[in-house]
Amino acid sequence: MNFRHLLILSLSSLVMVSCASEVSNSQSKESPVAVNTSVPLSSTPTKTLAQSQESTAVKSGTFVSGEHTTQGKVSLTTKDGKSFLELEQSFKTSESGPDLVVILHRSDNVIGSTKPPSYPLKNGGYIILAPLKKYSGAQKYAIPNNINLADYKSAAIWCRKFNATFGAANLSS
Repeated sequence: MNFRHLLILSLSSLVMVSCASEVSNSQSKESPVAVNTSVPLSSTPTKTLAQSQESTAVKSGTFVSGEHTTQGKVSLTTKDGKSFLELEQSFKTSESGPDLVVILHRSDNVIGSTKPPSYPLKNGGYIILAPLKKYSGAQKYAIPNNINLADYKSAAIWCRKFNATFGAANLSS
């Protein structure tokens, strides 16, 4: 009977340690990256907490379907000197992709500049921000500080495994 309790205790400990390791690894991958922007010094008083939490939309657009139906709005925003790509609550795309990612693309017409049915992308014309968190609804993605937003004119949902663009949105001011 003691051997049985020892075995159960050992297996339980092993499961707990492996779960803690997975949580730790997934949290480290989700840390946002600061964006390097120049802010002129001024003699104005320091912002209050409520003021500093406001985000400002820089560019926005509406998704156009490519390989699969994709709809909704996307915005590039800044908040406290950091830049983000935000998919609004109206965002929705197909659940068919095995490896969907959110990208910024240099073209202002991603869907029109590629060929159906998959609308494949060429290397070098885009940067991957992150894996798509969910297939619909509001979500936010940090944009790394070394990215010059002026170089990117579209946002897209792209299946990396099959080089298929699910949908793209032209970003304008």
